[in-house]
Amino acid sequence: MMVVVAVNLNKMKHLLIYVLTLCFWTSNAQKMNHSEWTNILQLHVSDAGKVDYKGFLNNRESLDNYLANLGRHAPKDHWSTSEKKAYWINAYNAFTIQLILNNYPLKSIKKLSDPWGQKFIVIDGKTMSLNTIEHEILRPMGDSRIHFAIVCASESCPKLSNCAFEAKTLNDQLDQAAHDFINAPSKNNLAPATIKISKIFKWFKADFPKGNAFITYLNNYSTTAISPQTKIEFLSYNWALNE
Repeated sequence: MMVVVAVNLNKMKHLLIYVLTLCFWTSNAQKMNHSEWTNILQLHVSDAGKVDYKGFLNNRESLDNYLANLGRHAPKDHWSTSEKKAYWINAYNAFTIQLILNNYPLKSIKKLSDPWGQKFIVIDGKTMSLNTIEHEILRPMGDSRIHFAIVCASESCPKLSNCAFEAKTLNDQLDQAAHDFINAPSKNNLAPATIKISKIFKWFKADFPKGNAFITYLNNYSTTAISPQTKIEFLSYNWALNE
């Protein structure tokens, strides 16, 4: 009898290990691999963030495959915040490219009818818009740096990174995006006493610190030391295509 019990316990142990291993691999298999997006970006986006939309058109199948994968691998509850955030940033940027390609050639995304409200994105069977991703998913995560990572295909937008955002490096990537955007002369003009900054900081002021804390926030990334007493002005936004 004791031998039988021992054998049964041994079988149960192996079965438990098998089930746990299967759950582990199934869980990880459900997570989105963004390396395909990096490969596409490397081909069609310069280090300065300029986009070769004609090249994207000639490589449409690769983009469509990546978008289809996004649709099949929506974030799950067990994903980490970084995994979810990276997924939605990449989704926003990739579907923005698709929107431009669907209407290319054009001079500006603003030439389209309600570009951010169009419900053309299908994720896990749910139809949504770019606004859905930005305002209902990403902004509620409470990380203002997403405004330097999502790109609305315009000159005054942050530059489009030619590498996908990845969970394991996300914090460093977002810090780099903030640094690049804040110090780009085409996006912001910074001086110790007077600064002219992007309207992104005006449109989404609720997402950034207030008062002197905002200057501290800028100084965390700025290569120019900005005085707390600085005068703040906002630059006109250039909606020309980031081509």
